Amino acid sequence: MTPEEVLGLFRASGALLEGHFELSSGLHSERYFQCARLLEDPRRAGELAGALADQLRAADQAPIELVVGPAIGAVVWAQEMGRALGTHAIFTERSGGEMTLRRGFEVRPGERVLIVEDVVTTGGSAREALDVIRERGAEIVAVGTILNRSGGNPFAGEEGEGGEGLPLFSLAEAQAVAWERDACPLCAAGGQAVKPGSRPGAAAASSAAGGQPA
Repeated sequence: MTPEEVLGLFRASGALLEGHFELSSGLHSERYFQCARLLEDPRRAGELAGALADQLRAADQAPIELVVGPAIGAVVWAQEMGRALGTHAIFTERSGGEMTLRRGFEVRPGERVLIVEDVVTTGGSAREALDVIRERGAEIVAVGTILNRSGGNPFAGEEGEGGEGLPLFSLAEAQAVAWERDACPLCAAGGQAVKPGSRPGAAAASSAAGGQPA
């Protein structure tokens, strides 16, 4: 599956929105990639996970013994990646403002773990999940995402195998511009950012602000 095909799936599924958005990182952008829409079709989700699993195998990242993603965005993606790799999948979540493991999930010392995220911008949520898993003595081998919009690899400074930076695997990249809130030209023009999926009617608010699925 080529990067162009992946971006085409975002558009075809209505998962690429245009308007004025606040990302989970706190940055503002005129584009939002709503992976929940992309992954709502199990067959499509399975195809995407299979493509990323092929990348990991080709890069000799096997064996991966556990897949971990931060809730909420990466829960479905972690499950699909676990299925594609033939292994278990769990998720981290926030409790009292801190990322943690709950629900009886366990991580074994030395276990080879793939951290996944649906979209990587700053890598903040994935890095929090990474820290939670590493504290339990697991070995993080790589980070995998559907879409990398960071413009690089935010995990290059994280220690991976052999003391090298963690590799980031993605199915596509998108150089969508993002701003700090105080520097956002859309806010300066009087616009109000919305968080798609954060509350009912967010998508409608996006359309009212002039954003349409691309």
